[in-house]
Amino acid sequence: MKAVKFFQNIGFVFAAALVFSVSIFAQTTSDKTTKTDDKTAVKTDDKTAVKKTAEIPANAPADEKEVVILYNNYLKEYRLGPSDVISVEVFGQCPDYCKTGITVPPTARISYPLVREGVMVGGRTVEQVADEITKRLDEYIIDPKVTVTLDKAMSARYAVMGKVNAPGIRVLDRKVSLYEAVIEAGGVAKTGNKRKIALIRFNQQGALTKQVVDLSAIESGKSPMLYLNPGDQVFVPSKGFTIDTILETLGKVSAVRLLFGSPF
Repeated sequence: MKAVKFFQNIGFVFAAALVFSVSIFAQTTSDKTTKTDDKTAVKTDDKTAVKKTAEIPANAPADEKEVVILYNNYLKEYRLGPSDVISVEVFGQCPDYCKTGITVPPTARISYPLVREGVMVGGRTVEQVADEITKRLDEYIIDPKVTVTLDKAMSARYAVMGKVNAPGIRVLDRKVSLYEAVIEAGGVAKTGNKRKIALIRFNQQGALTKQVVDLSAIESGKSPMLYLNPGDQVFVPSKGFTIDTILETLGKVSAVRLLFGSPF
């Protein structure tokens, strides 16, 4: 029976890895595919970043400031992918060049006025997309002021598996901590071991990395809070379960490589 449960757990992880394959590709390869955007991104950060992120009032409570900082960091790091919803606004040029509720298609390229081939948004931040549109419109509009807003995050996902009360795959639509992810999955089950939670994620080379996290230490303030990245998989083992075995297996093969070969 132990062997059967073990392979069931392995199969669950493989299935989750398969679901993440598309979104992980867009998120983890962004550094490779958007190097040419880095130079232009600096310009956007300096001039228009404030417009695209929430502002913190000087008299705001400390907890409110913390939430805004997390929100801003999430938007700054988030890489667009299929099913995300964005809006484009050009100051003083609506409605001709303003578009709302744009759903990113599977090709990750959106249509836009005056841009015949469309604008590639996949793997880019909203600031990088705004800068790209600004360059395209600069030929037709004097000093265009472009703002791109992430209306709904749908492409980035994470999973919580193993001994939790409500395991499953969820949308990473905001900055989510490992602690919050476990709570939203119904919390650790009675038979679960919160001291040896496995955080499994893909690096930029497409290899699985793993980290054993003591959730009890985080709850007591002895360890720093960890935040999830798109495609992360949180695995809560049983008490007495040898997590090293499943981590070793995951390090050698994933559903992406097994079924399709590595896209990285």
